[in-house]
Amino acid sequence: MAPQPVKLDILSDPICPWCFIGKTNLDRALAAVPDHPFVIEWHPFQLNPDMPEGGMDRRAYLEGKFGGKDGAVRAYAPVVQHAEATGLNIDFEAMKRTPNTLDAHRLIHWSGIEGLQGKAVDELFKAYFEDGRDIGDPEVLGDIADTIGMDAAVVMKLLSSDTDKQNIRDRDAASREAGVNSVPTFIVAGKHAVPGAQSTELWQKVIGEIQEQIAS
Repeated sequence: MAPQPVKLDILSDPICPWCFIGKTNLDRALAAVPDHPFVIEWHPFQLNPDMPEGGMDRRAYLEGKFGGKDGAVRAYAPVVQHAEATGLNIDFEAMKRTPNTLDAHRLIHWSGIEGLQGKAVDELFKAYFEDGRDIGDPEVLGDIADTIGMDAAVVMKLLSSDTDKQNIRDRDAASREAGVNSVPTFIVAGKHAVPGAQSTELWQKVIGEIQEQIAS
């Protein structure tokens, strides 16, 4: 009899560099253990829920958030270090705007209905961090939808409506009310919260422990 799958819920924002790093480390652990028990679902958490709908200039956003250019550089130094150690090519110079991610989260939600959530999250991270694209732009989101095999015309039509906007806002609010205040946050089997961009080695250990429990 096949072992029962274990739910892994991931709260994330596609403009969160730690989420990109965390997913990369998790993916490597999953690839190393092909018979892992996890069934993964991604959930919305906006780092900037009050961001204007069209986003804003990234430099102005960072300097405003971290108290000037020097503060922004200091704040991002650990991100740069961990990204390089993980082998990720984040092109910070290409990232001109910080978008409102509500529509990106809607795309992730819709992709999940079609069993394409992992691909959607991957492409959003790639578009933003590697290609410097504005993932708040419906045209960019439509292109990503097309890339992963969704019907881009349907997605564009949905994006032009208010479909699931309140759904995303409500789920984001529910996570905050439950005590989540940073991402990524990984929730194992609905009860064990693992915050932060954990290492591949930690995930391999977690998977091993779960497999032992299932087998016993």
